[in-house]
Amino acid sequence: MTTSPEYPIRVLVAKPGLDGHDRGAKIVARALRDAGMEVIYTGLRQTPEQIANAAIQEDVDVIACSILSGAHNTLLPKVYDLLREEGAQEDILFIAGGVIPDEDIPALKEKGIAEVFTPGTPTGVIIQYINDQIRGGTLL
Repeated sequence: MTTSPEYPIRVLVAKPGLDGHDRGAKIVARALRDAGMEVIYTGLRQTPEQIANAAIQEDVDVIACSILSGAHNTLLPKVYDLLREEGAQEDILFIAGGVIPDEDIPALKEKGIAEVFTPGTPTGVIIQYINDQIRGGTLL
């Protein structure tokens, strides 16, 4: 991983599954960009395989999945498993956001998702979390 204070944090913003609403993902992507991060947005209806492959090919520091469809318990762990199969899970911070019930969050964290941001989370909180994890040395 080449992230250091001299390099921008690279974030892949992805919309897994059949979810067709991306307003929140675009708002987060814009906020991350405005905070100095390099953002790659995959667009709608991405498979877990497409997300994991793009993250590895783009050499990102962070995957930020936005999901509203209710398929979070299936799709998000699948992305993580694919990263693990490629040995990339230790190099990539994996976060998620969207309409995810509070009771599902602990299980998602047990399956490799570092943090889950629910609707109404200020973008500054997400930016600070990413900066703390990446610049603070958790993944470096």
